[in-house]
Amino acid sequence: MELDYEYFKREVYKITQIDLNAYKEKQMKRRIDTLILRHHLTGYESFVSCLKNDKEVLEEFVNYLTINVSEFYRNPDQWRILEKDIIPLLSERFGSGIKIWSAACSTGDEPYTLAMVFSDKPGRSDFSIYATDIDKQVLDQAKSGIYPKKALSDLPKEYKDKYFSTENDATFKVDPSLRKYIRFEKHNLLLDPFPKNQHLIVCRNVLIYFTEEAKEAIFEKFYDSLAPGGVLFLGSTEQMINYKKIGYERKASFFFEKPL
Repeated sequence: MELDYEYFKREVYKITQIDLNAYKEKQMKRRIDTLILRHHLTGYESFVSCLKNDKEVLEEFVNYLTINVSEFYRNPDQWRILEKDIIPLLSERFGSGIKIWSAACSTGDEPYTLAMVFSDKPGRSDFSIYATDIDKQVLDQAKSGIYPKKALSDLPKEYKDKYFSTENDATFKVDPSLRKYIRFEKHNLLLDPFPKNQHLIVCRNVLIYFTEEAKEAIFEKFYDSLAPGGVLFLGSTEQMINYKKIGYERKASFFFEKPL
């Protein structure tokens, strides 16, 4: 079975460019085995054949693999720190043209939240958000700007009232004015080049699924991607124990600065 999984990882990389070696194996195998059973297949080899020949199953697999869980203003206390402390700091340091990268943005809840909190600051309309994810399906959903009611449960009322319209009893649509700040693109954190001179990088509740080696490599690449004085914003599920070794300074819980 171990040899079968080694074969499966190699084939998945050829098909999707997703390196399963970077993911925690026990957790990932459990998810993949569940998907194989769902499709009534006999094992990894038959699943590889299915992925090669059925586009819908392939898209479902990538979507399932990347564990897309997102919501607006997730962990409100952290967003309040961003609004109260980090945005004024970035504005003071960089002035106009603040560049933000929302990495592994999933269905877009996070970049739209960023657009709201930056737009809501007086005179703070001169920013851009590069929003990326490995999964084309969730990027398409993000571009649509339509979300279920539960995704907005933590979003402050003033943002809901200002930036959302009701589609029906169960769904809401983001105000199209926010889209002008956001560029959605496909990006593989393990493979693709990182953008340079970013003032704020937001990557939250994603790296928990990666091995320690993969996480450290990504934290180092985030550091290189930040402009001096830029800030990395992580999620409550992530820990960066060796941040000093990489070169970061801690600004607050889950906020790490590349020194000027």
